[in-house]
Amino acid sequence: MSAVSLTKIVKRFGEYTAVHPMSLDIAQGSFITLLGPSGCGKTTTLRMIAGLLDPSEGEIAINGRRVNDVPIHKRNLGLVFQNYALFPHKTVAENVAFGLNYRNVGKEEARRKVAAALDLVQLPDVGGRYPKQLSGGQQQRIALARAIVIEPDVLLLDEPLSALDANLREDMRVELKRIQQRIGVTTIFVTHDQTEALAMSDQIIVMSEGRVEQVGAPEAVYNTPATEFVAQFLGASNILPAQCTTVSGNELALELPDFPRFAIPRERGPDISQSGPVRLVIRAEKLHLMPAGTSADGILSVAATVENVDYQGQSARYFLRVGDQHLQAINMIEDHPFTTGAQVVLRFRAKDCAALPLEKHS
Repeated sequence: MSAVSLTKIVKRFGEYTAVHPMSLDIAQGSFITLLGPSGCGKTTTLRMIAGLLDPSEGEIAINGRRVNDVPIHKRNLGLVFQNYALFPHKTVAENVAFGLNYRNVGKEEARRKVAAALDLVQLPDVGGRYPKQLSGGQQQRIALARAIVIEPDVLLLDEPLSALDANLREDMRVELKRIQQRIGVTTIFVTHDQTEALAMSDQIIVMSEGRVEQVGAPEAVYNTPATEFVAQFLGASNILPAQCTTVSGNELALELPDFPRFAIPRERGPDISQSGPVRLVIRAEKLHLMPAGTSADGILSVAATVENVDYQGQSARYFLRVGDQHLQAINMIEDHPFTTGAQVVLRFRAKDCAALPLEKHS
């Protein structure tokens, strides 16, 4: 039985459709991320699961029970929002115990549960403080403790790390995943941050304009994007017009201006069954720069000119020109990056490329 099942749910606000028909089964104990830009429908979907919004169509089930007409306080869900929503006039312990007060939990048992939750988030000694006495990262942990102390069936997290600075976000990302794995609670996480999604998720649901673009494990979504939107939104990609000249067995033979002819595996992306125009996708980090004149050594290569350099410390992002086409590459560097105007050789492997049919072009 799935922890959460969405069956053709739709959400409309007047004539505007925020979420188009969407069906999804979320496995027990998994960490699922709804990923996409602002306005894509991910938070609306989360709020429908929570009971904060009613779906216009479709059904929502939690642990096999239809909950469309079940109010939020009877769905046994833990919620953490972007602003944490802690009560400033209550102590940390009182904040964490808030949900227990409505579940007929005795005082001694509540005290024990609160202590266990604070210990789990590694803040065992702050129960007597007030939220204003805590840092942003500590407040985030308290909001999480309040959500998990009730032992929810599902934990819902709406951009919970977005208010933190970059370094603290990375620390809390690791901590949040550790806690989720330790207690084994099914978790649905909303973010627009691709790094968070890739690092934390068992499965990613990529959304755009109220529609699901792709569902899959982080590696599958990143390495074999189903649509051009996914290729562009997750990581830095080069998307180039190409011609599929031959479909043979497990390979697609491709031609594109200023590149050598080469063939890629058919499983790299949506199935393409006939020749014709396609879009070639290759990630920026899969293009490797070498000095001009470097031997290809059997690896696919093409001459390029460096047009601009974005130095990033251990790596550099290069903006390149190949004929009339503009590409980008992200390479690790030992010392100095190639300079603007440098003539270089771009080397890449056919197995690192994917092809998208034109009808997937967004």
